[in-house]
Amino acid sequence: MKPIKILLAACLLLAWQVGPAQADAETGPVQEAAAALGNDISWPQCGSDLPAPPAFAVVGVNGGRPDTVNPCLAAQLAWADQTSDAAGGTPAAVYVNTAATGPVDSLWWPAANTYRGMDIINPYGGCDGSETPACAYVHGYAMAFNDVEILKGSGDAAVRRVWWLDVETGNSWLWDKAVNAAELEGMTAYLTSTGVEVGIYSTEYQFGEIVGEVGPGSNLYRLRNWLAGAESTSSAREYCTASPLTSGGTVALTQFTEGDLDYNYRCPRAPVTAQHPDPQPAPQPEKARSRAYAELHAAQIS
Repeated sequence: MKPIKILLAACLLLAWQVGPAQADAETGPVQEAAAALGNDISWPQCGSDLPAPPAFAVVGVNGGRPDTVNPCLAAQLAWADQTSDAAGGTPAAVYVNTAATGPVDSLWWPAANTYRGMDIINPYGGCDGSETPACAYVHGYAMAFNDVEILKGSGDAAVRRVWWLDVETGNSWLWDKAVNAAELEGMTAYLTSTGVEVGIYSTEYQFGEIVGEVGPGSNLYRLRNWLAGAESTSSAREYCTASPLTSGGTVALTQFTEGDLDYNYRCPRAPVTAQHPDPQPAPQPEKARSRAYAELHAAQIS
């Protein structure tokens, strides 16, 4: 979850790096509000020395792609639950990878409004196995269900944590932004049904390329946002006044990288009215991913 650089598809097939940067206990930001910063970690930190538990933390549930497992999840959650927030009764948050592949042979894609015996109430109507919002909604619902099961499998069955949806162009997405939005809506629907709070991690550019505009009728519209792309504690603070990913959203966290570790700045809860220009120049648009692209990624997963 470092600030994203758009990569060529061929490079992505050789090295999939969606998680936070490798942790390094020797690095850290200059002491400007450092005590109030948090860190996010995941599978790349397996076997690495972690810093002393910060003010708060976010831990990746997956192993870099949706429906995979971070092999160090339990140990990293134990580290994260030693943070100042956790000591005060607020458990560490988690994040999950997201993607919409459509009906490719090597990956599961729904053909009805059901999953593991559950009937799913679908705002988009019936899923028939096609590349539609209705099926993407079911797929997202199922991926979130699996993510909760992964967390339970780590021994964390009872804790209600904040869940962040990691939305990045490095994963496989479909041409139709409405289908991609439905994927995230399905994930949000399942997670909120369990009583947890959900937010979105992305950049303005990436979210715009994947999802585009989100209207008030979407359950994504008012979610809190975690923005990547800052360069220091001070610029992370400035990012708190950047435009949210959706018109109804709120920027709650911002992220920067120093050394080999990701740091996160917690924005004030008070309403923010000021808006700055885009925090970083938008890269050249990346060509939308085709079904063949998704199939290549599917092969890499297996």
